[in-house]
Amino acid sequence: MEFVSQNFPYRPAESFVSACNDTLTREVSAYRFVGGVITPISNEAEISEIGEALDRGRSPVRTHLARALEMLSDRKSPDYRNSIKESISAVESLVAAVVGEKGTLGQLVKKLEDEIGLHPALRTAFSNLYGYKSDEDGIRHALLESRDLAFEDAKFFLVVCSAFVNFVESKVAGCKANPD
Repeated sequence: MEFVSQNFPYRPAESFVSACNDTLTREVSAYRFVGGVITPISNEAEISEIGEALDRGRSPVRTHLARALEMLSDRKSPDYRNSIKESISAVESLVAAVVGEKGTLGQLVKKLEDEIGLHPALRTAFSNLYGYKSDEDGIRHALLESRDLAFEDAKFFLVVCSAFVNFVESKVAGCKANPD
């Protein structure tokens, strides 16, 4: 189905993908097309968040999220560890673009709080997610190489990071529409 959606020249891919997803839903399949990839995510709210972030996110953000989705959905050799890194990197990339500075998510999310009126609890939550990626037991370090990461871990990060991208993009659009 992925091959046909990407290579069949006579039918718009969107209508084919939509028809496939309708059939997969009707047949109670555990798979759906998300971002042009057949993925084991079938919850409509999760699909919506990921799809919206892939559609409306800035270029580097879309690239990170698309890569996270590919790694999560690889049926032969899923790479959950790197999928999580890509999901968090999407948020890091977005926050850097919004605040107009380079740095780690932990540093930049504090500036995002002032930029868009981010609630301090959300700042803390995303700083802690970044900490999961960065601390000594986290994703970046060798200790986690031996730890079992599951589909659920990578899916959680992909959905949460996609939702955060959508939230920040909406807040940024609202700030531009209603300047003080």
